[in-house]
Amino acid sequence: MRIERLSVREIELPLRAPFVTALGPVTNRRLLLVELEDGDGTAAWGECVAGVVPGYTSETVDTAWATITDQLAPEVVGLDSEDPSGAIAAMDDIAAGQPMARAAVEMACWDLAARRARLPLAQLLGGTRTEVAAGIALGMAETPEETAAAAAGAVRQGYQRVKLKIEPGADLEVVRAVRGTVGDRIALTVDANCSYTRNDFDLLAALDEFRLQMIEQPLPADDWEGHADLQRRLTTPVCLDESIATVTDLDRMIALQAGRVLNLKPGRVGGFTAALTMIDLAVGNGIDVWVGGMLETGVGRAHNVALASLASIELPGDLSPSDRYWEEDIVDPPWTMVRGTLPVPLTEPGIGVDVDLERIRSLTTRVQEVRSAH
Repeated sequence: MRIERLSVREIELPLRAPFVTALGPVTNRRLLLVELEDGDGTAAWGECVAGVVPGYTSETVDTAWATITDQLAPEVVGLDSEDPSGAIAAMDDIAAGQPMARAAVEMACWDLAARRARLPLAQLLGGTRTEVAAGIALGMAETPEETAAAAAGAVRQGYQRVKLKIEPGADLEVVRAVRGTVGDRIALTVDANCSYTRNDFDLLAALDEFRLQMIEQPLPADDWEGHADLQRRLTTPVCLDESIATVTDLDRMIALQAGRVLNLKPGRVGGFTAALTMIDLAVGNGIDVWVGGMLETGVGRAHNVALASLASIELPGDLSPSDRYWEEDIVDPPWTMVRGTLPVPLTEPGIGVDVDLERIRSLTTRVQEVRSAH
């Protein structure tokens, strides 16, 4: 059975509240959804996690749109829908510098293959968990006390890990306030989004006091030696995120001992094929892995939960229910948290949630379709 149609659409979805990091605030999420359909009408979905402007990476919603419509769609339409390897191979030499665009298409191919095989996506990827631990990322607030109150609320809701966004000038006092409020039993991490430099090593070393699970991406993405030097100074594990875009990057992290933890976002590294390779390589070299998030809708959340169901991923990820970010998600049912976990969909083939087509259409700002010529 062949892929007969690829549609890409842009939607705009307002967040329940602004999400503030060292990169700035996000209030509205412009994002791309990819839909594949094969000859018997089976449809599958992927989500592109690129932002509106360069910053976190060089990719944007607009560059991804052009890459998907002009380069990737013509290669994928017409290929076998039952084996994602053909579509992945067809994209191998295309848009190597646009992994988010590639991931949106590649992960939709995995969803379609799972639906054709009548398997949950989690099982097709090799997952064995029936639920995954929920973690929350808290954006920066006006005061440490506000952040501490938000963290305490998250603990009451049942989240198993709380991540705090920090930056120079909003760090030690924030972490001190939160740790003092939530106590020592909750797993607490911080994420700097590349906002520190080597001049800040003493400050970062002071974070050891708070018994953090990890310090995520403290230095610029290309400062490999800096991360290695910092890790040697710290008791707290360094986690890399922005630094790791390819398997080659992960090889370098391992060789330099530049960190002990990997934040893996399949939508950022090109999709599941690359992500699975990275997991095996990292775990085989003693690096812990968890699944990160990028303000995804319920579609992207489904893909992330499926990956997090692998037994080798033991740390809670940025996996939260739909109402963490959205007044109304685009999937039915919305994602919910039960006793600090998200259930892995195992009763339906593919990603295991239904998309709300009517809502998606109401949010759509543009759409383009590529169909098979045969």
